[in-house]
Amino acid sequence: MITLYGDVTKTRANRCSWMLKELGVDYDNKPLAFHPGSAKPDDFLALNPNGKCPTLTDGDIVLYESLAINLYLARTYGAALGPQSPKEDALMQQWSFWVATEIEKPLLLTAAVRCLFEPHGNDEEDQAIALKKLSRPWGVLDRHLQNRSYILGDRFTVADLNVAAVMHFIPIAGIDIGAWPSMQAWLETCLRRAAAIDLRSVDFKVPHPATSRDIFAMFL
Repeated sequence: MITLYGDVTKTRANRCSWMLKELGVDYDNKPLAFHPGSAKPDDFLALNPNGKCPTLTDGDIVLYESLAINLYLARTYGAALGPQSPKEDALMQQWSFWVATEIEKPLLLTAAVRCLFEPHGNDEEDQAIALKKLSRPWGVLDRHLQNRSYILGDRFTVADLNVAAVMHFIPIAGIDIGAWPSMQAWLETCLRRAAAIDLRSVDFKVPHPATSRDIFAMFL
């Protein structure tokens, strides 16, 4: 039995729950979520000395880092979602690394400025800086998707899942991506998939900003 450690509404475990649901693989979820600075159980630290979620066990293998977990699941159980050749495997890794290095940090900053900081959404200078950093990689992805339905071509794969899972903060934060229509259509298609339900359940726009900040910090 696969075990996924991490609350799927409060940690990046929702990326892995999406993958597991796509695959139809049975798994047990341990809904852990640690606030910054809180103590972690020793048995969890024995699995992941970083003390972060998600962590996944599958038999005798223990993995952490959400995108790496999804690449492993795709190769092991993925069928059409996984690589069909070494070339596809390399491209799936490339796009997973790309979204982590080019998109995630400025997008988290933009989402935080728009949703969590007080007053909400009013720091236009910080938003402009973050969106300027995002415009170049978003342009890259938009051009890549102009003549194809999905990142690798005509089928949904772990490359789409990993990139879309990182970018799910776009609709949560109400960020307008109309200037990148191919990317926007692709992202909407990905996030409408039934298995992406845990990502859609995340909502930082709650009445108590302190609570929002605590939840958001667990994604950092």
